[in-house]
Formats: sequence, structure tokens, C-alpha cells
Amino acid sequence: MERPRALISVWDKTGIEELAESLNSMDWELISTGGTASKLREAGIEVTDVSEVTGHPEVFDGRVKTLHPAVHGGILVRRESDTDMQTLSELGYAGIDLVCVNLYPFEDTAAREPPASDQELIEMIDIGGPTMVRSAAKNHADVIIVTAPDQYESILHALSDSNGSPSGVGVEMRKELALSAFQSTAAYDSAVSNELSSRFSEKTIPDRIHISTGEGRELRYGENPHQPASFFPASGSSSGLSAAIQHGGKPLSYNNYLDLDAALRLARSLNQTCDFATHSCVVIKHTNPCGASVADSQVSAWENALASDPESAFGCVIAFDQVVGKETAEAIGQHFFECMIAPGYEPEALGLLAESKNRRMLTLEPLGGYPEEPSIRQVQGGWLSQVQGSPSIDWENARSVTSRPLDEEGLKLARFGTSVIAEVQSNAIILVSKTETGFATVGIGPGQTSRVEAVRIAARRAGDRAHGAMMVSDAFFPFRDGIDTSNEIGISSVVQPGGSIRDNEVIDAANEFGMAMLFTGTRLFRH
Repeated sequence: MERPRALISVWDKTGIEELAESLNSMDWELISTGGTASKLREAGIEVTDVSEVTGHPEVFDGRVKTLHPAVHGGILVRRESDTDMQTLSELGYAGIDLVCVNLYPFEDTAAREPPASDQELIEMIDIGGPTMVRSAAKNHADVIIVTAPDQYESILHALSDSNGSPSGVGVEMRKELALSAFQSTAAYDSAVSNELSSRFSEKTIPDRIHISTGEGRELRYGENPHQPASFFPASGSSSGLSAAIQHGGKPLSYNNYLDLDAALRLARSLNQTCDFATHSCVVIKHTNPCGASVADSQVSAWENALASDPESAFGCVIAFDQVVGKETAEAIGQHFFECMIAPGYEPEALGLLAESKNRRMLTLEPLGGYPEEPSIRQVQGGWLSQVQGSPSIDWENARSVTSRPLDEEGLKLARFGTSVIAEVQSNAIILVSKTETGFATVGIGPGQTSRVEAVRIAARRAGDRAHGAMMVSDAFFPFRDGIDTSNEIGISSVVQPGGSIRDNEVIDAANEFGMAMLFTGTRLFRH
């Protein structure tokens, strides 16, 4: 009976010596290529070069080594087909029973800083590896396909139970391995396509969208208990929630991820747009900010953000853009929050925050900026994509349209307010004010079908704090009624995009009440 044969050709050589030695001890013949063959020989493991199998040398610096019928014939031959087996014999080839391949590190090269050159990147596009993986996965009924070091142990255990016979790896395991193999090549192709699209195309939104993820993490449930859910980390991502480290508490839920995403977006935006402040704090409830503040101290940023709407902040998600200090943790005290995300925590701060077992603290270091890149959203029958990022307002060309202009402090407040409202569901109105240590929201009216009703909600949240506050709108006022209502609650200035056919009526109303009004020229809807 012929010895079973394994072809081993890996970039990531973790555990490869142990795998090869175990196969060798079970009387498997080992075939290998280039660096893998050298490493195995250095470990004293007998191995046959693939060039001996193909009768052809590796050429072009290894670009061509396994692309040969002797390799793919041995992988793709159907053992149950007499015709296939006869043809294989006539060609002088032999079957290959196990293929162990992992691919060139294209994603790591693409993510390298400083960026790799196009030529360096091209050399990291694996050709022979994915071809062997797909061949073996297609013929998984006859070939064991191995694509990751964490698969070695279970495969060796199955083979050991059958005295080294390939039949020890049963049908179900072969199917699982084949599925994992196809998923790995699909992810690899997506990474290549997406990276080359960013380099070779000048289009902001690509012609096609290819999504690749890591293994999904099953969540307790979705938005509601009857909905199954998982979190799928983006392949190669080192800057988002998949890279965050959780400290204590139960696993994150579907809704936690949504709220953390909203908190992270706004914290990053404030960090970019409000460079005049040292600290920022964001308080999120059901994906909407219920409070946000920038201040000279972290404690003040927290206290001002919480004061915006302490009732809604029960069970919130909190984000800070700086390492959380002990004094901040003490100020938070026993306030009930679900999650917190920050670039880090002083040890004493983390100890204080962790005293409540239901809290989850996450570290994302660095917190990073708000990337100007396409985002993807699924709708029935397709996907939508748009460039996401902080508000791109040209403040040099923002127009003061009333008799009373905004002063320098008013312009800083406007920058803060527009950053916040860009992350509030539309129609949205927010009220913001200067504090002793910075700027803060004092009332937020999110997600209304009527802009006037959004004004009323923001006013109710603000109460007396509305007097002298700035009102920020995510879109223009179609009628003067929004300005009339804002005057009733004591608003002193308004920031809005402008662009209504009734802008003159709105401006006249603002002048009538002695308000300052600034047109940014940029609508900030969020649906």
C-alpha cells in the first residue's frame, strides 16, 4: 500500500515542525517547497522537494513552483473514478492526501508603515498558494486541506486514532476544513481587491465592495432576545472596536457595539475638530449623544457632559479621548453606565471603575482620528456606501448673515456644536453653551420628523440653561417658526447650513430678536 503524501508550503511556520514530525512518525511522505523545506530539513525531518515531484525547478524567485499537473493532478484526482486514477497512473503522478498551505502576508504588508511600494505589495500576492488551497478544498472528499496552525492539533489527533490513515479525518471534519479554506481565499482576494482599488483607482467610492471579516463572535442576542446576532471583526483592522481590549464584565451585546460605535465616532471627531480643548467626554444612549463636552480638565468634561441630560444618561456608554484618571473615576462614582471606551486607564481609576461588576471598560490605544473613508450599510437588496468622517466645514467661508456676528469664542462653540450634531439622528437640534472650563451640550433634540419639535425637545432638556445658549441645526429652517420658538426659550445665536428658499425670512426673524446667525453651507443629516 502506498504511503500517504502531504504537501506542506507555508509562510507562517508556527507549529509546522511539530506537524511535519508527527506526520513523518505516522509514515507519511512529505513534499515541500523553498523555505518550508529548508526549515524542516534543519529540524532533521525528511522531505522531498516539490521540484523532484514536478521534474521542473522553482523559477522566477519562487513565483512558479507548484503550478504543475504533477501537483494539481495529485490533488484533484477523484479516487472513486477509475478513469481519473488510470490517467494519473499513465502520467506517472501520484495522489496527494493532505495539503497544508497558508498564504503570503498581503494584509500585513498593505498595513505597513511607512507604506510598502506597489512592487513590494505585488510580490505579496500569492498565486500558487490559493490555487492549491482551492484545489484541495474542491476535492475535500479525498484531500485534507489545512490552512491554519490552530487546525494542526485536531487533525493530528484524528489521524493518530486511525494509525495515520487519511480516512481518520472524517467527512464532517473535511467539510469544515474545506469551508474554512474557501473562506480564507475569499478573504485574501477581498484584501487584494480592496487595497489595489485604493491604490490604482482615483474613485472615492470603489466600483465594487468586497467585505472580509474575521471569525464571528456570537452575541447573547441581537437588539432583542428573539434575534440571533454575532460581531464580525474586520479583517486586518487595528483601529476600531475589534482592536479594543475589554476589562472585566460580561460579554458585549449587539446594542453595546452600536452604542460604542457611536461613542467612538463622536470622541474621534471632537478630538480632531476641537483642538482648542484638552479633554472631551461623550455620553451615548441608544446611539444618540445625550451629552458631550470639551474642557480643560477631564473631570469637568465628564461633569458637563452628564449635566446635559442626567436622566437619559442612566445605563449609558461613555467615551473619553484621554487616559482616564483616578479623579475622573471618583467623579463618576456609582453612576450606572454599561460601557466605557478610552485610550487607557490609570491603574487606580480602573480599580475604582471595576468595583461595579456590570461595567465594561474598553481600551483602544491609540483612540485615533475619525477616518475619512467609505462606510457600508445594508438595505433590502443591496448596500449603500458613503464617505464618513468629521464635518468638513470650511470655517473661513462660513457666513455671518445677521447684524450681530459671532465672536471668536462663539466660532469655537459653533465648531464644537457642529461636531456633535453630525452624530445625532436627524432631524436634530442641539443647544450648546460655554462653560467655565470649555463647551458643552445643554439640550439635545434627536430624530424628529418636525424640526420645530426637535427645538422643543432640546429646550425641555435644557430648561433654564437654554437662556443665552447657541442653537445648532443639522439642516436649514424651512420657516421662521423654528427661530420664533428659539427666541421664546432665550437662544442667543443660531448655527445652521442655510439654503432654504425662505432664508431671508429666517434671517429677518433672527435680526428681529437680536440673535447672531451663522450659515455653514454644510448639511449634517444622519439617518
